[in-house]
Amino acid sequence: MDMFLTIFIKSVWCGIAALGFGVLFNTPPRSLLAIWFGGFSAGFVKYGTMTLFPEMGIIMSSFLAALIVGFTSIPMAHWRHVPPVIFSIPSVIPLVPGIYAYRAMLGLMQLTRAGNEKFGEVAQSTVYNAVTTFFVVMVLALGVVLPMYLLRKESVKKIRWGNW
Repeated sequence: MDMFLTIFIKSVWCGIAALGFGVLFNTPPRSLLAIWFGGFSAGFVKYGTMTLFPEMGIIMSSFLAALIVGFTSIPMAHWRHVPPVIFSIPSVIPLVPGIYAYRAMLGLMQLTRAGNEKFGEVAQSTVYNAVTTFFVVMVLALGVVLPMYLLRKESVKKIRWGNW
């Protein structure tokens, strides 16, 4: 029970962070609730997948969360009459792995003053953190763009949702 409560709390905070980015990017007020829901669902999918299926790891969990946001942003865009990017970008920004980027930058600074005995260890952890950051950011971008690329042949206002 404690595990599900932790996932729920992290998801709520992802939604609040997404809402903050939505306000920061000056999105229309009618889209803020949908942005919160997108951030919440992205956090729920990411942290739920990482907790229940730890073998998937952070990269695949982030990709699934971004796909969920990408697929749900298209009907929400039609519902709220704004472009899907308004929902998808603020919703996935809280999923960016800041701790891995921080550790990669910290490792780069440590490499300048690391002695010969610690250089290999510091270099290995720095490369791991940098590559993890790179791949998570790439799958977030791919997960947001792929549904829009596959499902949108016209602008949102021209799509006939009854014939979809």
